[in-house]
Amino acid sequence: MLIENLLNFLRDTTFLNNSLQQWGVALASALLAYGLMTFALRLVRERLALRSGGTSSVDALSPVSVDVSEADQTSYAAARHAGSAIRPILAQTLDATRHWLLVAGAVLIGLHLLVLPERWEGRVSQLWFVTVALQLALWGARMIQLWVQFYMLKQAGLHRLPSASEPAPATVSATLIGWALQTAMWAVVALAVMSNLGFNITAFVASLGIGGIAVALAAQNILGDLFASVSIALDKPFEVGDAVATGSVAGTVEHVGLKTTRLRSASGEQIVVSNTGLLKDSLKNYKRMSTRRIEFSFGVTYNTTTHQAAEIPKVVQRILQAQPQVKFDRAHFTSFGESALNYVVVYVMQTADYGVYMDTQQAVNLALMEALADMGVEFAYPTRTVVLQPRSGETARPARASHALEAA
Repeated sequence: MLIENLLNFLRDTTFLNNSLQQWGVALASALLAYGLMTFALRLVRERLALRSGGTSSVDALSPVSVDVSEADQTSYAAARHAGSAIRPILAQTLDATRHWLLVAGAVLIGLHLLVLPERWEGRVSQLWFVTVALQLALWGARMIQLWVQFYMLKQAGLHRLPSASEPAPATVSATLIGWALQTAMWAVVALAVMSNLGFNITAFVASLGIGGIAVALAAQNILGDLFASVSIALDKPFEVGDAVATGSVAGTVEHVGLKTTRLRSASGEQIVVSNTGLLKDSLKNYKRMSTRRIEFSFGVTYNTTTHQAAEIPKVVQRILQAQPQVKFDRAHFTSFGESALNYVVVYVMQTADYGVYMDTQQAVNLALMEALADMGVEFAYPTRTVVLQPRSGETARPARASHALEAA
């Protein structure tokens, strides 16, 4: 009897044109829908992790973070091709699920079971679209981020997602491609949501086009730098971390933006260069050197005999061939200078390391000094010969006198 009275009370008592019984059914449906959605996402997340080599102890609805579980690190270590990374990327994509959007979806499911005013029916449908669109956009943004990270690590020879302690190596192309994809995706989602809410996006897009032309004319330099950044991303003349030089600017690339590139000079200061200016002249990328060609010269005095002059290139060759990571190219007596017999030597370092090159050149110079001293040959320095002529009527003096003057 008590239960029957309670049921009658729930059926007869109304609130906002719906009985308490209908409110109860709607609330129960919302709670059930939330539970089912959470369970389904967790189940799919665990299945994807298991199929990709992980374990089932993964929280599907953990907050979005760059850190990944050990299971996903293991699965990415085993991923040798992009195709084998699909499942772990999908599993990590589900981490972008937002609880508040699940709650909103569950509430909208409950509201569909209630009798709502006509104007609220349309608003509920619009909220459905906004909720689904936002969640899909969050999943898409997360997937783009993961694919970009996977691409960068794959380019570096690794096959896993980065952790907070070991971030992915940033590349220009990956950064710009990721930014462009996410910008395009959010723009499409925003236009779709605005259209669903009743805005006239046709006129909006047309106005954006007209405004874009005006902005383009007023910001030609900025757009030039923007297209230069796209050129850097596609052509890849350098990447972050490369040592480059162009004109009077030289340094290590720290960041490539949409308008400027930031370099760190050898003396420590940061140099900001426009992308257009950086690509205007020829650019040297020292990071991509595999060998280093060295050319240096020296001179010996005119007291050197013909035999000694012919032996010097052979001595230089023996010295260079005794050095590690050095490939001898040539050594020749090239010209008669004002005060020296000039020699030019060329060799190739089999490493691009500047420190190794400097150590090698120092060893060659010291060995060359010692070898020439043993031969009795002296290095030349700038000299000048002064000829003294006697005056008419004076007793003849020595016709010539040689005086060596060290150049200042």
